[in-house]
Amino acid sequence: MQSQTHDTKALGYLKQKGIESAQVGLVLGSGLGDLADEIHDPIRVPYEAIPNFPTSTVEGHAGQLVYGQLGGQTVLALQGRFHYYEGYGLEEVTYPIRLFKDLGVQTVILTNAAGGVNEAFQPGDLMVITDHLNLTGANPLIGPNHPHGPRFVDMSQTYSKKGQALLHEIAQEMDLTLQEGVYTWLTGPTYETPAEIRAVRALGGDAVGMSTVPEAIVARHAGLEVVGISCITNLAAGMQAQLDHQEVMEVSQRVKPRFKQLIQTFLTRWDCEV
Repeated sequence: MQSQTHDTKALGYLKQKGIESAQVGLVLGSGLGDLADEIHDPIRVPYEAIPNFPTSTVEGHAGQLVYGQLGGQTVLALQGRFHYYEGYGLEEVTYPIRLFKDLGVQTVILTNAAGGVNEAFQPGDLMVITDHLNLTGANPLIGPNHPHGPRFVDMSQTYSKKGQALLHEIAQEMDLTLQEGVYTWLTGPTYETPAEIRAVRALGGDAVGMSTVPEAIVARHAGLEVVGISCITNLAAGMQAQLDHQEVMEVSQRVKPRFKQLIQTFLTRWDCEV
């Protein structure tokens, strides 16, 4: 894995496949990858075919990069992401974000399946991410500084205010109740304990999950605008009888039509020039 220079092998391979540049990068979480099937004139590349690229091991993650047109934008979509709990280092987890940057992406939309910590949330809700808590003690920028950005990154406005406002505007037109809140990253792969969820709530977390934050950090380091959306697939530990990945997948399937409409409409109205 190359950390300090552009990965010419991966870039060269993708350009041979016809992937030249894109405006928006999409990271599609558990059960939400079907949005990539809506991309027009798609070029699909399996992760294992891309030099230096990790591979996804989680159910509900198709494991391919899809390039084409969606909502009037040229997009690069990850159908499945990489997680710290899979045994990857954070440099590998966030490697696709670096590749997005090298391919000209200006905005990244990060999506995930998350547990609801806020007691006002219900399974099936969509939540705009306004901020995050990193409770893992890990950070993808530890180590030599990547030339994409500065050594010390301002995270005071990680998630685009403009993006949040546009999502709320579209949701209102759709008559869709769109929650908003703070996403909390814990490593997994265990679901959290009830005591951990009480601690997250006391710290101001509204949802909890096992992804997204490392990607958001690296995206901001690279100067990308970040938009985040969580699908609340279950209530967190201590708020319902038990937790399992099958429920996550089932609720994601139910929410999918609204999620697709929200993102596609967002892209038709989004101006990547920031």
